[in-house]
Amino acid sequence: MEQLTKNTALLVMDMQIAIISRLPDAAGIIGNVAKAIANAREKKMPVIYVVVGFRQGAPEINMNNKGFAASKEMFANLSADEFIKIHPDLAPKADEITVIKRRVSAFSGSDLEVILRSLNIGHMVLTGIATSGVVLSTVREAADKDYRLTILADCCADGDEEVHSVLTTKIFPRQAEVLTIDEWNKI
Repeated sequence: MEQLTKNTALLVMDMQIAIISRLPDAAGIIGNVAKAIANAREKKMPVIYVVVGFRQGAPEINMNNKGFAASKEMFANLSADEFIKIHPDLAPKADEITVIKRRVSAFSGSDLEVILRSLNIGHMVLTGIATSGVVLSTVREAADKDYRLTILADCCADGDEEVHSVLTTKIFPRQAEVLTIDEWNKI
């Protein structure tokens, strides 16, 4: 088992209260991600949390960025500290790392790659919301950076179930191993 988990980290991406609350089946993904976190901790595997966040007033949002520009006013009026809060059922332990990113990919505008290198991580297990957002962008960038990847399909969610299905069954298998939480927990 040590060989399977050595140099591996679980990434818990965008599991913020403000993001999870938009999902119709929030309880399902919370339960599955909680199982993944427990499994990683039991195996002494690092759990790294990634959140999207901006400074007060959202100065990082450029109006040329179609995805974020539409929400700039909303972000500008939100408490930055409140927005990055991770759902309490998934909250990090005191010794676990939380990375703040400024764009969609877990790597963009964050120090994730520095953290991964310092921990000698070569394999990432990904969970996250949304499948078509942080998960897709992180898979693409991580694959280009030569990381080994596992995606826990039922620990990811998207506002569009068809998009989630296409990504996890047709697109992601080209660059990653795609498993369910139950399959991964047996490894």
